[in-house]
Amino acid sequence: MAIEQHKDVESGYLQQPFIQPEEAAACEEVGSDKSVENGSIGMVFLSTLVAVCGSFTFGTCVGYSAPTQAAIRADLNLSLAEFSMFGSLVTIGAMLGAITSGRITDFIGRKGAMRISTGFCITGWLAVFFSKGSYSLDMGRFFTGYGIGVISYVVPVYIAEIAPKNLRGGLATTNQLLIVTGGSVSFLLGSVINWRELALAGLVPCICLLVGLCFIPESPRWLAKVGREKEFQLALSRLRGKHADISDEAAEILDYIETLESLPKTKLLDLLQSKYVRSVVIGVGLMACQQSVGINGIGFYTAEIFVAAGLSSGKAGTIAYACIQIPFTLSGAILMDKSGRRPLVMVSAAGTFLGCLIAGIAFFLKDQNLLLEWVPILAVAGVLIYIAAFSIGLGSVPWVIMSEIFPLHLKGTAGSLVVLVAWLGAWVVSYTFNFLMSWSSPGTLFLYAGCSLLTILFVAKLVPETKGKTLEEIQACLSSQR
Repeated sequence: MAIEQHKDVESGYLQQPFIQPEEAAACEEVGSDKSVENGSIGMVFLSTLVAVCGSFTFGTCVGYSAPTQAAIRADLNLSLAEFSMFGSLVTIGAMLGAITSGRITDFIGRKGAMRISTGFCITGWLAVFFSKGSYSLDMGRFFTGYGIGVISYVVPVYIAEIAPKNLRGGLATTNQLLIVTGGSVSFLLGSVINWRELALAGLVPCICLLVGLCFIPESPRWLAKVGREKEFQLALSRLRGKHADISDEAAEILDYIETLESLPKTKLLDLLQSKYVRSVVIGVGLMACQQSVGINGIGFYTAEIFVAAGLSSGKAGTIAYACIQIPFTLSGAILMDKSGRRPLVMVSAAGTFLGCLIAGIAFFLKDQNLLLEWVPILAVAGVLIYIAAFSIGLGSVPWVIMSEIFPLHLKGTAGSLVVLVAWLGAWVVSYTFNFLMSWSSPGTLFLYAGCSLLTILFVAKLVPETKGKTLEEIQACLSSQR
């Protein structure tokens, strides 16, 4: 997690883009949008829809452990430590997936990487479904984790590379939209079906992705990069429409690729070169900020938070959590190319600060035995504000910017590093959350609130606006600001 249900997509044509282009603020316009104005973008929407089936798989995997904890522990006689290992293995697998994602994506293409990752996810879900003990359960969780580690990189990169610049932000945000939709579906289904059936349901988006990949083109930029010029022209023509004029866009991409060909192959240490440091700091910093506000702790243990706040059951709050993510993530997708990336992240971080502050106050009151009747109300309100705010910006914008800021020859190496940081942060937060809450519930939430304020400062000082620019223009902007 598409920006869905637009009737014109069915016929393959739009009279006007549903997200209007904006004039670039920092760099002079060098590209042409003629191919988009006069052509079909139906294939762009179809390709995005297929790709985000992988994002939906991502969401179902991340959301699987929360509603199934009690049932799995009872059925397989697992201790809390064994189930905690099961839950954390998804992030460990994802970290390994992140390390290899860039190289896999550069070597076999964006579609090939999606096929590989889906194969791991299918293997993992089947292992979970047939589990009789902790070993096969853990292996299944690790395999699904590896698969979504690759997916978390390749899907936003693929969408960014196929989308016209005036739609890129909104379409890329569908990655996060389908992630939260998948998580919400897992939360809701997990309340009505057993854990084995929920694992089986996880196969559905995997199969949809494998079938859909047969009908969509490879990334034109990747095809150009590996020298398959005829296929590059064909893919770009399919994406922009049979009768669209793609000459300007194709020439711009080929010129950029020709420049890249003169550069040596990159290694991890190459990211420390002065000309790339700004992009690396932005990508790594945004992912660190995204995780430091505590989303994986609050998200994984929502039900326990509500129960700890005094609710008799966490189920109602968990369902509300699941339902609130989707409309706010969709709102973020619509706002992405209207308000811009920077304002959206800063408003989102301000909202997570407010939500953590309110929830922290609730637990502080509980610890002091003050206004106890208000504690559950404040806790639920704080968590829901937090989730709404995170969903509208912090959940999606870092992934969009990550897919935009690195030059093509660095995307494999730098993308792997950035996704690794994201999953390492996810593991740290999810692993330490229960320990921190045992130490001090209000202190933990106030800590996340402080990280939200630091996020606002980081974005205001270092992150550029990428709205309305081609990927090549973004590189020109970053180079000029060194």
